[in-house]
Amino acid sequence: MSENAQASQPVFSIEKLYVKDLSLEVPNAPRIFLDRENPQINVQLRTDASNVDEGIFEVTLTVTVSAKLAEDRTVFLVEVAQAGIFQIRNIPEGDLEPVTMIGCPNILFPYAREAISDAITRAGFQPVVLAPVNFEALYQGQQQQAAARESGELPIQ
Repeated sequence: MSENAQASQPVFSIEKLYVKDLSLEVPNAPRIFLDRENPQINVQLRTDASNVDEGIFEVTLTVTVSAKLAEDRTVFLVEVAQAGIFQIRNIPEGDLEPVTMIGCPNILFPYAREAISDAITRAGFQPVVLAPVNFEALYQGQQQQAAARESGELPIQ
């Protein structure tokens, strides 16, 4: 293969994975530990990507898990921003966003899940093991919502 052909080959590599931010709150401790009621667990996900350098991207998957009791009392709130630096080169412009919004979060999610579970356990609670996430379906849903908003079918939130 010629040098030019090699230079134009798609490149995807993980340069670094790291926890960018980690936050844990147990606002009603110690009394919350006396409650025997099972809390409602709420999970929110957000993915952000930014171009750091030519062909180098930082992708951050932020996972927020909150647990509340019936009276809307917070049991715990934990948020982790799991990030990665990825080398992504020679990928068509139209394919770049799916790589950063589907492929990269798929790599980051197991690390975020472990950080969440570990933080909750260290706070004195039973671990919360997050179910696998279909980032492709989430991305497609966001694309459909954006298209519907642009066409005037959905109100802007």
